[in-house]
Amino acid sequence: MYHEDTLPHTNGNGSAAATLTLQAERTETTPVDLFTKGVVYSWTTVYNAPAGFDAQAPYTLAMIELDDGSLLTAQLTDVDGEPEIGQRVEMVTRLLRTDGEAGVIIYGYKFRPVLDH
Repeated sequence: MYHEDTLPHTNGNGSAAATLTLQAERTETTPVDLFTKGVVYSWTTVYNAPAGFDAQAPYTLAMIELDDGSLLTAQLTDVDGEPEIGQRVEMVTRLLRTDGEAGVIIYGYKFRPVLDH
């Protein structure tokens, strides 16, 4: 179980970071650079979103297999129609939600289809 002070976060320099706490008493974390491209491994449409994300429903949530083979879950964005298993995607920074009455805007990563340049 994650404690609030060990939740995954960005490390402040623009790259994504991840944390893993194996022991409950461990409090230090080490940023891990994530690959920013991968493929759609699996996906679903969320119709009954949790609090804070309900204004976005329905939205597409996907399991992304990054180019290094690791898996993570993220929302998909900028997808026309249904995503395809194996579709190439890239990480982008997007609005995730607005938090409570204070109106704090929370940004994070989502994935979109790789743009052909």
